[in-house]
Amino acid sequence: MSAQTTAQNSSLIAQKQQVGIVVPSVTFKTLVHLLNFRAQKQGERRAYTFLVDGENQEEHLSYSELAGKAKAIAVTLQQLKAKEERVLILLPQSLDYIKVFFGCLYAGAMAVPAYPPRNNRNLDRVLSIIQDSQAKFILTNRKIKNLIFSAQNKKESNGLSRLFDLEFLTIEDIKPELSCQWQEPEISPETIAFLQYTSGSTNTPKGVMVSHGNVLANEEMIKQGFNHNEHSIGLGWLPMFHDMGLIGNILQPIYAGFPYILMTPVHFLQKPIRWLKALSKYK
Repeated sequence: MSAQTTAQNSSLIAQKQQVGIVVPSVTFKTLVHLLNFRAQKQGERRAYTFLVDGENQEEHLSYSELAGKAKAIAVTLQQLKAKEERVLILLPQSLDYIKVFFGCLYAGAMAVPAYPPRNNRNLDRVLSIIQDSQAKFILTNRKIKNLIFSAQNKKESNGLSRLFDLEFLTIEDIKPELSCQWQEPEISPETIAFLQYTSGSTNTPKGVMVSHGNVLANEEMIKQGFNHNEHSIGLGWLPMFHDMGLIGNILQPIYAGFPYILMTPVHFLQKPIRWLKALSKYK
């Protein structure tokens, strides 16, 4: 899905240019280049607002804060020689998820978006992803790591023991000051950025390799299709490990340069009117 797809997408952009549709004045080669551009040109601008309680409790993240944290995470991964390795992301819906995702990219590693196991069905999905992706690292937080390790000797842990073959990294233990040591990895549009897996609801999760060039071409098509620009405002609740949640709610806003408000799927499902209230509140 790399060189051929990228060439096809580039051809589509060229065709649209011929019929008068505007293409971006800045051509981003990779998602790392994209975030670096935003951090340098719009560093203090708010990129994301996360509704912690689904309503009023807000957490914010600017472009410069995101880039700084991503670099610190990347340095930690680079020290472990994680370049081109698969890094499984086991985090709940949060701003940390976005930081960790970009941290993988800044290290030249392949991000593998997933969700922490909460029951046997979800555990089977995670274990299938680990086996298929051949992940070597897990990026998580202390709470989830402790939960996994506390279940190690319990009968219900079953396949959890396979998680311990991977090296655990917790976001709380990554020192922010490491960001100054970051060295940009040698990556190109053909470099695999992440592995996107299906839900596994009807069969074993299937993974797709998505290169930097693939996703950037996709983001340009979305931008043109929705007429997004820096004055747009987005609001979403889809899971960040979901393809639409990641590509539409996380990467599209940073590609087009507009702020985005996020809530968890659980908060939306518990009380759907939160969605309508947020639409009114944030315009």
